[in-house]
Formats: sequence, structure tokens, C-alpha cells
Amino acid sequence: MRPVELPQLPGLNNLRVVLGVCGGIAAYKSAELVRLLMKQGCDVQVAMTESATQFIAPLTFQALSGKPVHVSQWPTGNADRGMPHIDISRQADFLLIAPCTANSLAKYAHGFADNLLDNLVLARNCPMAIAPAMNVEMWNAPATQRNIAQLQADGISIFGPAAGEQACGEVGSGRMLEPFEVVLELARAVNPKPLNGKQVLLTAGPTFEAIDPVRGITNRSSGKMGYALAQAAWLMGANVNLVSGPTALPAPYGARMFNVQSARQMHAAVFNQIEQIDLFLGVAAVADYGIKNPSTQKQKKQNAEPAGLHMEFELNPDILAEVGKLASERSQPLTVVGFAAETENLDEYAQQKLMNKKAHFIVGNLAQDALGADLTELTVYSKTSKPERLAKMSKLQAAQALLSFVSKYISTHS
Repeated sequence: MRPVELPQLPGLNNLRVVLGVCGGIAAYKSAELVRLLMKQGCDVQVAMTESATQFIAPLTFQALSGKPVHVSQWPTGNADRGMPHIDISRQADFLLIAPCTANSLAKYAHGFADNLLDNLVLARNCPMAIAPAMNVEMWNAPATQRNIAQLQADGISIFGPAAGEQACGEVGSGRMLEPFEVVLELARAVNPKPLNGKQVLLTAGPTFEAIDPVRGITNRSSGKMGYALAQAAWLMGANVNLVSGPTALPAPYGARMFNVQSARQMHAAVFNQIEQIDLFLGVAAVADYGIKNPSTQKQKKQNAEPAGLHMEFELNPDILAEVGKLASERSQPLTVVGFAAETENLDEYAQQKLMNKKAHFIVGNLAQDALGADLTELTVYSKTSKPERLAKMSKLQAAQALLSFVSKYISTHS
């Protein structure tokens, strides 16, 4: 499996992480986890249980982290570090146990401490999370679920587990999250959450208007900006729903996906859930027109027709305008953000769109610079302030900056 490369995530650079590795088959994933954390700029110190060393050698983690790996709770030849279970935990910003076995989970829930890692958990004065990894029956056992509830009550975050095929051959919940998923969960845990608990709905990507079962009309939108906004909103604590046209992008982690093709399908997906939404971001490049009567069979070349193929178009519903109208009429606050990708006269057209669509914000950029690119330069337009021009940056960074701007508005108007 090819390693997953993540963009630079907020809050992880220079974060001091103590990674605890327990004795389960999922310990092999922790090597990739260390690599990803190091790529994010984290300072990683690994501590293992004795049983974990039966699955993966400490030398592997030492090579990846650049630091000696701690296994024994007893000092070894360093008089200045007489209390390793205290010293290691005091140097950490975050304690992450991945994988965390059923046995270790139970010990943490009840305060038992008979190895170095157990002592680190009890002696810590930093936030902590566990990534459970165990057989499905062990995960579903009443005792395990009671222990999970106790850990959550104690303020410990639970990353996962995932469902799927397990090393034992059974299928169900209990798999450790993939390393890149653990890194994303960590980023969410350590960052401020100005959108915590908010229901966010986004549209992203192009739409595809069918001519026949084979061909159609679309546009050059890659979906990158909408997907970056979905990921950023999740990192900021939101419950994220993403309605996406056809793209080649992996689904943003944590988002509920609704895959559609046409503008009318996108309209239906949006209005099936808009009543429960606090923030709507219309990022998709929605086709203004669709084919009125698409053929049910592939259209053949008409050599006898010198004028070529004839198609009749019909106007598609205006999703952003309808959401803006709904927001202006309902009592529950609904913040509406639209996008304007223009090739010229950006300020003029964005201001017009702001008024015509009844949006709270329009985010503008130049299509020739933004479509398909990894970097973007956004301008935020609102009715109450001058345009806010953001510097050129990655689309995830731009998404974070934009949502920080919008979340301030939501906090004063909710």
C-alpha cells in the first residue's frame, strides 16, 4: 500500500508527542504513524510495552523518530532521569496510545500501572487519546464499552476504531484507524474548534449534464477548494456534509459524502438536509443549463446533417439563490457563503452576486488561476465590510483562513 502523504495540518508543527505502543498486531501501523507525525513537524518520543516488542522492534521506532525508545520503567544508566514515568510525561504536549489493546484500555480506565506506559498515563499532565485495536467481540464486550465510557468521562479522546476485516479473519469494529486518519484526529484534537457542533453543508466540484448515457457537458472544476473547506471545517469541530459532483479526489476525512452528477441532483441533495444546517458553503461550479431531453441511447454522428448535433437546453435551479432566500426567511440562523470564479471584473461581478443571491459572503477568485491548482488567492466580499483579500496559499490554508473569518461572524450572529 502506497504511503499517504498529508498536507501540512494546523497545530502539529513542533507538537511534542509521546506515542505509546501496546502489544497487538496493529503495532506495525505505528511505524508509519511515526513517519507521518515527523513529516508534520512533530517531536515524537516512543514508549512501548514489553509485549509490543514482540510485534515490532524498538530499533524501528528509534530509526524513525531519532530518539531512544523507552520500554522499561526502571532507569538505565542515567542518574539524572531517576523517574522516567514522570520525566517523559512532563515533556509532552500530547500523549497518544496507538494501538491501544483491550487490556491496556481497561488498565487506563481503572488506574492500574504495572509498566512504564501505564505509569506515563497516570503521571501525565497533558491531553491524551487512544486508538483502540482489538477483535470485534472484544470491542463489543460490555466491559470494554464500560471502560470506553469511563475514559471519555475522564476527558480522554477515542480515535476510532474502524470497521472492516481483522487480522483474525473476523469482520467488524475494532480495527485501528489508518495512520493518516490518526494524524487527522490528532490535528482536530489539538486545535481550537470555533465551529464545534455546527452543522455545515458544502457543495463541491463540477456538475455533469448528460447528453446521452456516454457523453455530457461539464467544466474544469477539480473540487479541491470545496474538499479543502470540508476538511478544514471538520478540523474546526463541525459536523460536515459534502455534496460533491464527479471528482478524482478522495473523500475528506470525517465528512459525510453525497455523490451526485447533475445540477438537479445536487439541488435535491442540498434541500433534503438544509433545514438542519447552520453554515452553507456553495463552492461547486454548478452548470447554469442542462440538456432538456437527454437521449437514452448514445447519439451517433450525423454525417447527413451539415449543421451538426442539435440540443435543447433548460435553465437549472439556482442552488445558492434559493439557499440565500431561505436563510433570509427562516428564524434559525443560516450563514450562506457563495463562490464566484470569474475570468475578469472580479470585484464587480462578486459584489453583484453578493446582492443577487442574498448571501452573507461571496468568495471570489480568478478561474484561470484557481481551477485545478493547489494554491489559491481568495477575496472575501460581504455587505458590511470592505473586501478582505487573503494572501496566496495552499487551498487547505485558505480554507482555514476563510472559515476563521466566517466563524467570527457566526459567533456574533447566532
